[in-house]
Amino acid sequence: MSVESEAGLSGDVLPGVLSESLHAELVAFRRDLHMHPELGNQEFRTTAAIKERLERAGLRPRVLASGTGLVCDIGLTGGGRPPVPVLALRADIDALPIPDTKTDCPYRSTIPDRAHACGHDVHTTVVLGAGLVLADLHAKGLLTRPVRLVFQPAEEVLPGGALGAIADGVLDGVGRILAVHCDPRVEVGRIGLRHGPITSACDRLEIALDGPGGHTARPHLTTDLVTAAARVAIDVPALVARRVDTRAGLAVTWGRIESGHAPNVVPQHAELSGTVRCLDLNAWRDAPDIVHAAIDEVATLHRAKSEINYMRGVPPVVNDRESTELLRRSMVARRGMRSVESTEQSLGGEDFSWYLEEVPGAMARLGVRAPGDRTVRDLHQGDFDADERAITVGVEMFTAAAFLEPNGTQG
Repeated sequence: MSVESEAGLSGDVLPGVLSESLHAELVAFRRDLHMHPELGNQEFRTTAAIKERLERAGLRPRVLASGTGLVCDIGLTGGGRPPVPVLALRADIDALPIPDTKTDCPYRSTIPDRAHACGHDVHTTVVLGAGLVLADLHAKGLLTRPVRLVFQPAEEVLPGGALGAIADGVLDGVGRILAVHCDPRVEVGRIGLRHGPITSACDRLEIALDGPGGHTARPHLTTDLVTAAARVAIDVPALVARRVDTRAGLAVTWGRIESGHAPNVVPQHAELSGTVRCLDLNAWRDAPDIVHAAIDEVATLHRAKSEINYMRGVPPVVNDRESTELLRRSMVARRGMRSVESTEQSLGGEDFSWYLEEVPGAMARLGVRAPGDRTVRDLHQGDFDADERAITVGVEMFTAAAFLEPNGTQG
């Protein structure tokens, strides 16, 4: 096993290497989850499967108050705050409401219009595997700090299941929290890291426009809602982009626009819906007021009455420097310097950000692309799949993190 000299460690002295038999078991576990995807707040089978395996390892997981998701401590006994801050490892367990379009795949989804097309089954399996390895090390007296496993439901349901998990106390006593997210652009055996924001804020926006309709022969006697909706669709994103620093990356993008039923009738109602994404945390906090004002201006200009439903989503995931360094050192200790690459800030949203509003932490992009695979794949597509060797990579990185410190020492 390759270990860089700067880590001051060798594969022989840093515990937590995954056995072939456990890797095979984890692959089978991941495939079972992949075949039985469950949507946010409906992850009952997934929760039961995780709970059973942790209990079989002698652990005592607790199902969250929401009824799905779990939290499980390793190396903590008794009540009160732990003497040493807990290192938390977080996984999201829900799937997406889209069909699995993979062909010739023996573990494709068995549930119509449901798929693990974002890699949450891999995230779950990685944290489960790390928990099993660390539980064994704790039983041998080798674990040097307490670790908490957080299996969170409903990441795909805005504003995210993280808020409920936090309210349920999963961060009590936690000093740092780490996570991974599958990245099909990164080759398996590598991770992508970035200090600072690694994802973007993501909110949802719904607009209803109303006004008196009429005949298309006399549009001057109506509120021309089709034109009004078109101007909102075009002008609002442009106005919003000019009212913040362009480096903030505040962007409105539409996914749906509907109005009318007949070619010669000016409708009385129109609807638009889309997303508001933002690279900058401070600009995100101001985004609702900016977007509301822009919509009102355009709608008023076209004599349309507007009703706006602005749904707060998630802030950006902002990796703190020490946690990012801990992930880097952990990966270097396991796979060498070349296993870590810089990554850009994504415009996708992730509710892991809510944990980082409370405690320091970081998320790594876990490479899941097979070497030599030139197929362009992305998340949230029905043909998404992962090179399952990434499971071992994630487990060993997380177990290394339990024994290392960001400053270059071994805990």
